[in-house]
Amino acid sequence: MTAFGRRSGIGGMNAGARPAFGVAKPLKGAVPDRTQQVPLPGGEQFPPVPGAEAFAPPANLRDDAMSRLADRANAVHTDAEQDGFEASIHKIKEQVLPRLLERVDPEAAATLTKDELSEEFRPIIIEVLAELKITFNRREQFALEKVLIDELLGFGPLEELLNDPDISDIMVNGPNQTYIEKKGRLQLAGIRFRDEQHLFQIAQRIVNQVGRRVDQTTPLADARLKDGSRVNVIVPPLSLRGTAISIRKFSEKPITIDMLKDFGSMSDKMATVLKIAGACRMNVVISGGTGSGKTTMLNALSKMIDPGERVLTIEDAAELRLQQPHWLPLETRPPNLEGQGAITIGDLVKNALRMRPDRIILGEIRGAECFDLLAAMNTGHDGSMCTLHANSPRECLGRMENMILMGDIKIPKEAISRQIAESVDLIVQVKRLRDGSRRTTNITEVIGMEGDVIVTQELFKFEYLDESDDGKIIGEFRPSGLRPYTLEKARQFGFDQAYLEACL
Repeated sequence: MTAFGRRSGIGGMNAGARPAFGVAKPLKGAVPDRTQQVPLPGGEQFPPVPGAEAFAPPANLRDDAMSRLADRANAVHTDAEQDGFEASIHKIKEQVLPRLLERVDPEAAATLTKDELSEEFRPIIIEVLAELKITFNRREQFALEKVLIDELLGFGPLEELLNDPDISDIMVNGPNQTYIEKKGRLQLAGIRFRDEQHLFQIAQRIVNQVGRRVDQTTPLADARLKDGSRVNVIVPPLSLRGTAISIRKFSEKPITIDMLKDFGSMSDKMATVLKIAGACRMNVVISGGTGSGKTTMLNALSKMIDPGERVLTIEDAAELRLQQPHWLPLETRPPNLEGQGAITIGDLVKNALRMRPDRIILGEIRGAECFDLLAAMNTGHDGSMCTLHANSPRECLGRMENMILMGDIKIPKEAISRQIAESVDLIVQVKRLRDGSRRTTNITEVIGMEGDVIVTQELFKFEYLDESDDGKIIGEFRPSGLRPYTLEKARQFGFDQAYLEACL
């Protein structure tokens, strides 16, 4: 009897029989290499599987991954320094600015445009430079003029970043560190603020433009710039590294669904489906993570709204730029110093129902106002839209249920689920992938209820395939080939045939 319970005279000891599994010779000398296959009498113990080499990872793949981990662990990060020219300009600016302010009437300067102010400042700057015995060439003088005017009328060092169309995000982490996002990648910007007081003054200038304030009593503030860019400010004591400013810039040129398709965010068929959904007054929820492009998608969908419809948008900080003529934006109001006078999104949704809207669009739902929007979708305001934070269409439905339950509405969860299933037609899932690209990963229909579960049907899905040598993700937008449940709505507007062909 062997150690594996096999009798020694059966199946393995006879000549030509199959060798018994587990029978090994005693080790002699050095330990053998376990990676090599040792042939035994009667054949190989572990014969290679045909075609297995096609699935084997490259020999250097693990070594490359471990070397990248080691590089990251041993990396030393330093803050970006301004180059010599910029550093010298800013150093001289500190000397010129106090003398310049002595010669300028602030009230008169505030009435002039930047170009007019530049003309007025030029002789004064030359005079101040002569007093300080500083010689500048024409290029340095123009650079100094720009820095001084940005300091007096603009947002100081931020002006340069705000005027760069390739920058989509600006993140100021205190006076000595600023990051920007360019083409989906974060990088350190080469700007610095004079000190914390300088940065705080610029933050106050931004929020004061829209009638809000930021100080130690109200250390958080949401605001917007004139071009619609969204701004968030948080100041000490909540921010431990000094005043922090986050700016989400928006393109000056309106982005359309066709442009998103050309960017690679979706396929031709997906673009057709979204155009029809916008034109046929389907109730759409755009779901995605932070910075995934939800607001951009909502702006693009608004292009398909009929010009004769009255549209109301409701947001905490107005950032939507609808491409539609009859559009009225509404904005919430924070409480005053006594904690009174706040107007919430829920208050505005209820008031909007009395303003004869055809569609109500919420920039983002975060709480119990979700129930008010669902009520609007079910009371003759078809085509209403909103955005919310979620990682998948199924999670989006769960978050809508949770947000309604967060309020004081005393109704059972099954009734909430049924309300969602009867109100929402499409869920558009957008995602920012790790290579910085933004893709529409799912278009999902909400069909109805089956028991106490909301039933959905996926029309399109983005399938990950591979990654290129330069780190770009390669994938495919695949239709499910199913007949859309919302086909009846498309038929009412005459788009049923085009809608069906796009989905199949």
